[in-house]
Amino acid sequence: MAKNLSPIPLSNYFELHTDGRTRGHSLTLIKYRSKSEVRRHFFSERVVNRWNTLDQVTMSVKAVNGFKTKLEKEDQRRWA
Repeated sequence: MAKNLSPIPLSNYFELHTDGRTRGHSLTLIKYRSKSEVRRHFFSERVVNRWNTLDQVTMSVKAVNGFKTKLEKEDQRRWA
């Protein structure tokens, strides 16, 4: 969605952090506080923290399969 490879626009579920002071990568998402327990378990709420911790190298990959490979390598490094 962030790289326009999906027919669903990113803005339907997420909002990009645009103040220019992002850490990590240029596609950092804003995470809002959830008032309800149900909202905390929505897909759009669960993935923001994980997405924002990715590094710029992982984010700069052009193809979906390349992104998945980088993501798996990062998971192996993180959990090793």
